[in-house]
Amino acid sequence: MPPEATLAAPRPSWRDRIAPAWRQPLLRLALLWSAILLVTLRDWFAMAEQWWNISTYNHVLLVPPIIALLVWFRREELAKLAPRAGWPGLLALAGALALWFLGTIGEVNSFSQLGAVAALQASVVTLLGPRVAVGLLFPLGYMLFLVPFGDELVPALQMITAKITIALTHWSGIPAEIDGVFIDTPAGLFEVAEACSGVKFLIAMIALGVLVAQSCFRSWQRRALFLAVCVIVPIIANGIRAWGTIYIAQSQGVEFAAGFDHIFYGWVFFGIVIAIVLAAGWRWFDRSPEDPGIDGEALARMPGLDALERLSICGNRALLGGAALIALFAVWAMLASRLEARLPETVSLPQVPGWQLSESRPELAWLPRAAGADHRLLGTYRNAAGQEVEVFLALYSAQGEGREPSAPNEGALVPETDWRWLSGETGPDGAKVDRLFALGRIRRTAETRYRQGDLLTGSATDLKLATIADRLALRAEPAAMLILSAVEQKGQPAPEVIVTFRRSTGPLGPWIDRIAQSR
Repeated sequence: MPPEATLAAPRPSWRDRIAPAWRQPLLRLALLWSAILLVTLRDWFAMAEQWWNISTYNHVLLVPPIIALLVWFRREELAKLAPRAGWPGLLALAGALALWFLGTIGEVNSFSQLGAVAALQASVVTLLGPRVAVGLLFPLGYMLFLVPFGDELVPALQMITAKITIALTHWSGIPAEIDGVFIDTPAGLFEVAEACSGVKFLIAMIALGVLVAQSCFRSWQRRALFLAVCVIVPIIANGIRAWGTIYIAQSQGVEFAAGFDHIFYGWVFFGIVIAIVLAAGWRWFDRSPEDPGIDGEALARMPGLDALERLSICGNRALLGGAALIALFAVWAMLASRLEARLPETVSLPQVPGWQLSESRPELAWLPRAAGADHRLLGTYRNAAGQEVEVFLALYSAQGEGREPSAPNEGALVPETDWRWLSGETGPDGAKVDRLFALGRIRRTAETRYRQGDLLTGSATDLKLATIADRLALRAEPAAMLILSAVEQKGQPAPEVIVTFRRSTGPLGPWIDRIAQSR
């Protein structure tokens, strides 16, 4: 046959490119991942919405392709290993699904989302075995950055930024006074708001730092040092950013400084900081980012994994076991999430000895937020000494999506109003105490407590744990949020006014219960 008539060899299909020993395990993994994603779909939608719509988490959109690249770089070394299903992985999968279950019934999104991600990780251990899991250790670990986190750090970062800012402001010769997160200067009053806390850049820098530390360094000491820099530098840089805004405002005015802050001190400023950090570490990079970082032959011979591999089971049994665990926790979560307690059709604030319910005309309206509550009550009590306390009570027959009394942005401080958070603390009796500030002169103290069953606490964590315990037992209990608040008046400190009112009500737990049981 003449050369021109020679047929070209057919291109191998994607299936032919996968080693025979890997085909069935990967198919089982795809099936188990599909089941996990189906059951935890609500959590993945919630995470994706945050990645796309909240600037703090926009960097997470890069995490899935990064994970795919990390696995791709390891493909040739992983091909040297033989996947082997094992029942210890089922224990890890059960733990991950239990975490998802507890987060789901307790409406703790960070737990349910972490459990959803951990279930995917555990399924790899279950169906591909310990040697493959070790080979994929970093990509699997990096999946944790899919879970949005950082909101919990905002109050602490606000205070740290404020302290750095006031120190630099004094150092630069500008007279200033600080009260919580507010800094008063000759040019005006500045607030270190939530958006100025620097959490957005900090968590993005941590994600970048972990990737660079693993991909570009071999020494654990260098990795630890680089990660420390990636945590410390963003916090300091954010303090410098806030101080720069105040410094510019002294000569150019607040409006110019605010505009300059939005234009330059956003990602431009922090982009420069990232470049400086990477440039500083560049000379110590001793590893190529494309280096797989694993030795497949060495992993295949690693004796420490022999004991785990002896606990292997049939791949189909592992798949069925995983599917059974998913079904068990999914049905239990569905039953627990449908629980609702009975509440009266109408409720009202009771009489308090020595105090009278009266009409209030505050200088600035204050109405706490209680989305999804079945009942809301707001009233003002006044005594003969002229002291005033505003009482807000919200009752919930059940807690769930959109009806969580302890969720962010619920309670005493409502976003997009004139009220600003000044500082917070835990009261002597465990109440959550917030100091609010408005119009440059009005100061309000608000004490928040939650009631569920016999629990009375100011801790959102305690409330979540009580909710989880009730739903584990398939027991329906109503929840309540009580906020006692007073505005600072001359000669009448707000905390003392609230204490006086609480002495008149008696124990607050039974007092709330009487309101919740009224007809």
